Amino acid sequence: MIDVAFVDLAELTSATRACAVLGKSRATHYRRQRPQPAPAGPRAPRPVPRNALTPAERASVLATLNHESFVDKSPAQVWATLLDEGTYLCSESTMYRILREHGGVRERRRQATHPPRTRPELVADGPGQVWSWDIERHEAPRTGWG
Repeated sequence: MIDVAFVDLAELTSATRACAVLGKSRATHYRRQRPQPAPAGPRAPRPVPRNALTPAERASVLATLNHESFVDKSPAQVWATLLDEGTYLCSESTMYRILREHGGVRERRRQATHPPRTRPELVADGPGQVWSWDIERHEAPRTGWG
């Protein structure tokens, strides 16, 4: 109903005044005039870059990252060490990408695992076998001591 009144009023005056008189937002008016974009379909597969590593080169990078001299180092450290030696296999981000594909993006150093702490369980077969002490602090009510 407001849209019909808006069209009649907009012919006599401007859209700004018609919106003000009818209490309609100008942004809503102009947004409804624009056609809705078509919903996006599935994305097309990205083309493979010309400088992409071959499967053999990727296997070589993975073997280098898993070599015993580099197994406990981050890809950034491996990349820098190889550059110091004069070898460039691929970029640092490609090293991370290859490791991620093979489940290698995690802490590469050996980590100590501690077993969960077991709480002692006290079992009594008769009276006076298990004693415990409640050492919780209880505040006494203050009675006129200052």
